[in-house]
Amino acid sequence: MNKVVLIGRLTRDPELRFAAGSGVAVTTFTLAVDREFKNKAGQYEADFIPIVVWNKLAEIVANNLSKGRLVAVSGRIQTRNYEGNDGQRRYVTEIVADGVQFLERKDQSSMPENRSSSAGFPQDSGTRDEDFFPLDGDDEIPF
Repeated sequence: MNKVVLIGRLTRDPELRFAAGSGVAVTTFTLAVDREFKNKAGQYEADFIPIVVWNKLAEIVANNLSKGRLVAVSGRIQTRNYEGNDGQRRYVTEIVADGVQFLERKDQSSMPENRSSSAGFPQDSGTRDEDFFPLDGDDEIPF
C-alpha cells in the first residue's frame, strides 16, 4: 500500500501549468512539514516535500492557495527519473496528491498558531463545527 497523509504549510505560491498535448492541468508546490522532535540545538526542523496535483483539483489548489497556507495533503509517493540536458540521470521523489484539504481560511494564514479545520476544500463534506455538539455519556450516542 502506498498512502501518504501530510499536514504542513506551502513554502511558495502553487504553480499551475497545462500538460503539453493533453492540456491537463497540473499544479506543483512544496509543503513544509514540521518534524515532531527537536534537533541537538533544541530547534524543530521541517522537511520540504514536493507535491503534484492533477486535473480539476490542480486548478482549485492554484486558484485558492498561497504561500504560508496550512493544508492537509493525501496521496501517494511517486519516484521517477529522467535524463537532464547535461546527460546526467536525475531522480525525483514527490507526492502525487489525490486530496487537498484547506485547514484555515485565507485571512488566518498569517497566524501559525491558528490551526482551524473549518475550511475543508475541495473535499468538504458540508459539515461545519456548529454541526457538532459534545456528548456527556455513552447513552447519548445515536447508534
